[in-house]
Amino acid sequence: MTTPAGIDPRGPRFAATITTVLLLAATFLGLIGISTARTDGGISAVNAATLVQRAIDPGFLLTVVIALLFLWSVLSPATAPWGVVFRRFVRPRLAPPTELEDPRPPRFAQGVGLFVVTIGLVLHLVGVPWALPIATAAAFIAAFLNAAFSFCLGCQIYLLLQRAGILGRAPSAA
Repeated sequence: MTTPAGIDPRGPRFAATITTVLLLAATFLGLIGISTARTDGGISAVNAATLVQRAIDPGFLLTVVIALLFLWSVLSPATAPWGVVFRRFVRPRLAPPTELEDPRPPRFAQGVGLFVVTIGLVLHLVGVPWALPIATAAAFIAAFLNAAFSFCLGCQIYLLLQRAGILGRAPSAA
């Protein structure tokens, strides 16, 4: 009997739990940092802040780390930190999974997370107020849905694009 190809669906959920905590912290730091600060005149401090000040903002720096973790998960899921921690320390303590899942949708979801936080990072650097906490909050919501309810928003987007013949497989000739 051969083992079906796929990944333990609890692994991406474990990673989403850690990512949720990181994104919550990044959103909080973005809300109290330079991204949303106001000067006395009501002019956004982001516009007055230099590029260096925006780049060393703690919310920005944590979001860069999160983006790098997303990138790592997209480029090399087998070596991504949360997957390694799950496989080495968590999975051996659990019963075997009842079913395995296709690794492509969770990998695509990591790419969606990377895209969302990267947009927030770029907009923050160019001085768009609220861009960073909005982007991290959006990614937080998606990660929280996966962590708490096992609902992977990025996976659902992947499946919709797959059904439309845009991703994953060539449309049938029928």
